[in-house]
Amino acid sequence: MYLIGLTGGIASGKSTVARRLVEHGAVHIDADLLAREAVGRGTSGLAEIREAFGDGVLRADGSLDRARLGEVVFGDAAARERLNAIVHPRVRELSAQRMADAERRDPDAVVVYDVPLLVEASVDHPFDLVVVTEAPAATRVDRLVDERGLERGHAQARVDAQASDAERREVADVVIDTGGTLSHTMGQVDDLWARLRELRARS
Repeated sequence: MYLIGLTGGIASGKSTVARRLVEHGAVHIDADLLAREAVGRGTSGLAEIREAFGDGVLRADGSLDRARLGEVVFGDAAARERLNAIVHPRVRELSAQRMADAERRDPDAVVVYDVPLLVEASVDHPFDLVVVTEAPAATRVDRLVDERGLERGHAQARVDAQASDAERREVADVVIDTGGTLSHTMGQVDDLWARLRELRARS
């Protein structure tokens, strides 16, 4: 198995890059989906969140109200740390299981672990390559406003709350510039895949 860690700030094009890698044959594991699974109805993760933050973060059907929880922890570092201490270990366990499953199915699989908080959460899987998607903060704010309907001030706050480009570059083996056209982004991903194939053919 060849393990790629894919990270980048919100609205920096991670999903676009991941989709292209999957088109080339990679296996995609999405940390955001695993985080939802880790706190789904009936899980110990959800029970811990309820104990930590109260019934107010639950919907009437007993599922997690992610928007309400986000309001509670956004801007409160201590609350965010409590939440992370519940969610992150469970996500690490689930991701390790998914990686092992992919390797069992195909020992030569290229696995892309799409993990937005790779830097913030100190994700420590044994990555063979870390790919960072990068676009100017103003571009990312515009995308959040135009494509996701966020209010501009809230979009800016979301961008500002994450790790900086400099922090992500410190862990990056490859930086993909997603601030230009879609074809420019895709071309960089295609080049990366070609380099990976060549590298693995020689090994």
